[in-house]
Amino acid sequence: MATQTSTQRQAAAQRAAATRKRNQAKRSASATKSAARRTHSSAGQTTRQARSTSRQAGRATRRRLGAAATRLGAFGRQAQRAVLIQVGAAVTVGDKVRQTARTYSNLDLVTRELNRFERRGARAFSRRQRELNRRGREIQRDAKQARRAVGRQVNGLRSDVKGAADQVKQLV
Repeated sequence: MATQTSTQRQAAAQRAAATRKRNQAKRSASATKSAARRTHSSAGQTTRQARSTSRQAGRATRRRLGAAATRLGAFGRQAQRAVLIQVGAAVTVGDKVRQTARTYSNLDLVTRELNRFERRGARAFSRRQRELNRRGREIQRDAKQARRAVGRQVNGLRSDVKGAADQVKQLV
C-alpha cells in the first residue's frame, strides 16, 4: 500500500471517527427507545427515570450532530487536498521553468551544461562499445568451441569408418 500524506491520514481518521460516532449514536438511540418503551409501559416508573431517559435522548441527538459535523470536516479536507495537489504541481512546474531559464540565459552555464551532456554521451557510447565487444568475444568463443566439438565428432567417425573398413578387408 502506498504511503499516505498527513491530509489523507487525517481524512481517513475523521471518516473512521464519524463512523464510530454514528454507530455509537445508533446504539444509544436504540437503547434510548427501549428505555422509553419500558418507561411508558410501566406505570410504576418515577419521574426521575423519565428525566434520565430524556437526557440520554438529548445526548444521542448531540452525538448524531457531532458525527455529521465530523463527516463534513473530512469531506472539506478531501476537497482541500485536491486543491493543494494542483497548486503544488503548478509551483513545481514554475520552479523548473525558472531553473531552465536561469541555466540557458547564462553563456557559461550553457557551456558547462553542453560539456556535461558531451561527457555523459561519451560514457554511454563507450559503455555500449565495451558491451558489444564483450558479446562479440563470447560469440567467437562459442563458435570456436562448437567447431572443436564438431571436429572431435568427425575424427571419431573417421576412426570408426577406418576400423570398419579394416574389418571388411580382413573378411574379404
